[in-house]
Amino acid sequence: MEQNIEQQFLELVRIINGMQQRILSLENANQVLVRSNKQLIELMEEKQAELSDYQRNAFFELQGPPPRSTGREKQEYWFPKIVSVEETVAEIVEKKKSLARFGDGEFSTIAGRVRHRFQSEVDEGLRQRLLEVLQSEEENLLIGLADNYGSLETYTEQAKREIRRYLAPQVRREHLRLLKPEKTYYNAYVTRPYVMYEDREGPAAAERFLALRQIWDQRDCIFVEGCRTGLGVGNDLFENARSIRRILGPAENAFTRYDRILECCLSQDKETLFLLALGPAATVLAYDLSRAGFQAVDVGHVDLEYEWFLRGEGRRTPVPGKYNNEMEPDQPLLPITDAAYTAQRIEDFS
Repeated sequence: MEQNIEQQFLELVRIINGMQQRILSLENANQVLVRSNKQLIELMEEKQAELSDYQRNAFFELQGPPPRSTGREKQEYWFPKIVSVEETVAEIVEKKKSLARFGDGEFSTIAGRVRHRFQSEVDEGLRQRLLEVLQSEEENLLIGLADNYGSLETYTEQAKREIRRYLAPQVRREHLRLLKPEKTYYNAYVTRPYVMYEDREGPAAAERFLALRQIWDQRDCIFVEGCRTGLGVGNDLFENARSIRRILGPAENAFTRYDRILECCLSQDKETLFLLALGPAATVLAYDLSRAGFQAVDVGHVDLEYEWFLRGEGRRTPVPGKYNNEMEPDQPLLPITDAAYTAQRIEDFS
């Protein structure tokens, strides 16, 4: 009798253990199912958002620019006149024009918002100066805009998604309220020759870089850049320049040191070509240097674009030792110790 009870007890324990294992297995399967469903829902929501972005932007992508208004009536939407990258390079090379570029970061700063880590805080002084530059009519200064307002057919699907997501109707209206229908603008994507273009895998990207290199060909150059930018360090993008010197500013919020940087620049030889990579502060600096009789070109991300082109992966990737406001915020950055880079420094205002 006692042996029967013991066997029944052991059998009960076995059954309970089996049930616990089945419950645990079901819980694990349920968690996997929940995660899968969550991922599926997130994917569906993302696809729905992409579709909404496209539907919202399709009118502008598929329609040609409307006829210019002949009366005093105002059109809510219109297409800024932005010339090609090739024409932009020609104006810079042949007519020695300067270039101040306006992208999402600059327009966001004007609107009183923070969009990129290059400018991580609202600065009313910078906002006013950017607005002054955008509204200027300086003969030797080209105002560059990102060519986002109409057809996007030359760009990759990823670039299209990013542009559509950013250029919501209210943002488009903000831009157009600041721009002039009668003005000719130049192409800010002159310094973005690689990642965003659909033809980036063929010879076209290399040809765009070759054209761009005409700007500094056999010129005495001063790079005004953030202290973690390292234009040309570790690559041959600027090897055709006659000489290179550097003025360094902060990697972020460079406008806080703007007066000292500008003063240093103004003390240089007038034949110097300034190449600027200093976030929104570069846009203002191109304007001030142009008005002072210098040629200054805001080259922005061109060095990173060249690094990505050399890697040939068709996308943005971290570049060790070089600051990139478009990548993850915790990217490891060490001081640049390249000997040539160190020897080229004129001043360090970082």
